[in-house]
Amino acid sequence: MSQFPPLIDCFFHSFFYPIFTPNYFPLETVQVKSKIVASFIDDLKQIVGDEHILFDAESLDKYAQDETEDLYFLPDLVVKPRTVAEISNILKLCNRNQIPVTPRGGGTGLSGGALPHKGGLVLSTERLNKIISIDERNLQVTTEPGVITEVLQDAVKEKNLFYPPDPSSKGSSFIGGNVAENSGGPKAVKYGVVKDYVLNLEMVLATGDIIWTGANVLKNATGYNLTQLVVGSEGTLGIVTKIVLKLIPLPRFDLLMLVPFSSSERACAAVSAIFQAGYIPSGLEFMERDALVFVSKFMESTTVKINDGVQAHLLIEVDGNHMENLMQEMEAIAGLMGEFGSGEILFAEDALQKAELWKLRRRVGEAVKAHSVYKEEDAVVPRAELPVLLRGVKSLGEKYGFQSVCYGHAGDGNLHINIIKGDMSEEKWNGSLKDGIREIFQLVKSLGGTISGEHGIGLV
Repeated sequence: MSQFPPLIDCFFHSFFYPIFTPNYFPLETVQVKSKIVASFIDDLKQIVGDEHILFDAESLDKYAQDETEDLYFLPDLVVKPRTVAEISNILKLCNRNQIPVTPRGGGTGLSGGALPHKGGLVLSTERLNKIISIDERNLQVTTEPGVITEVLQDAVKEKNLFYPPDPSSKGSSFIGGNVAENSGGPKAVKYGVVKDYVLNLEMVLATGDIIWTGANVLKNATGYNLTQLVVGSEGTLGIVTKIVLKLIPLPRFDLLMLVPFSSSERACAAVSAIFQAGYIPSGLEFMERDALVFVSKFMESTTVKINDGVQAHLLIEVDGNHMENLMQEMEAIAGLMGEFGSGEILFAEDALQKAELWKLRRRVGEAVKAHSVYKEEDAVVPRAELPVLLRGVKSLGEKYGFQSVCYGHAGDGNLHINIIKGDMSEEKWNGSLKDGIREIFQLVKSLGGTISGEHGIGLV
């Protein structure tokens, strides 16, 4: 049937066979239609049991949406398998019957990548929620995909180990979804993103074949790097059922400061200067004034006093194992910030204040969403180009009549651009705003960047 070896043969069939909804293609090219009949459902019940197949309106409504704005697609049914064997049998069944399958994790996505836009079956991984083993000798953890990211981090932390990727949704997102999106978060500036920690994946292809993509080793030159191909593929190549992650020792200390600036552009310019001076913070986040105002009100927090004239803040963290070195590094960075017109710096005094400051940063997106109807973009540019990107976004806002609230992982050049509807007319919101967003993308491209740093492509 094929000239390829068995593993490559089943991989190629998975890639080209239209069982998974391939969201990276234009929607009009995907012509698969649901053909669910009673006999199919009877066969499905034999695999997972009646109680793990959902048809009721409330359940279908839940799985028809995620955290993306304005997207809603009802599935025909939802199935919740528990084992890799069940997933394999489900996909074989769907393959035979040409039923679209949409894999889904925690439902926290921001690009509509796990929505069943062609109906069919949503396959939820929420029952695959076990941490299988923590290997302290080799600094590895093997986990199922339905484990919540923060639960995994806390489990390895108890053994003085560290899994750094920490998206804002870490309290509800699944580790499998993080792999599908190649998630990042504030720690990425020093420690990297999910791809830098995935060693090996067990996955089920569209044909139902079960493969491992690599090996549980730090170096591997034995063929195609299928592991890294799957990371970030947004569920289009198969369903991940086990994940082997690299861990590192947990840093003993960290220091945190919040630095105010009278100019958002100068705050962005200060970011590049930190790295040019030889420092690598463990977190470096940007929040313009409205972002901090919105989230402080949303959380009813009085931790940060936002003085008149302050237009932006940088949240800067350093970590390591020697407190004296960290103190010197933080003092040097603080002095450097003064060269960019910073105001009075807030140094977090204890763990509680650190936690509060990080909570403010992590919940900005939620606060913006609660404030107004919005559209969120996830642009990333070389970090030295951040001031140009921010200036361009504000200029386009004036041109097209929209207000933007910007924040993000400044140390990575990753700016979350939240366009809020506010008083915009429906005509502009649904019409000319699209041209404005297109110009933002063109600006990002001209600066050598990409239109998504960590949210993925999905349906948006």
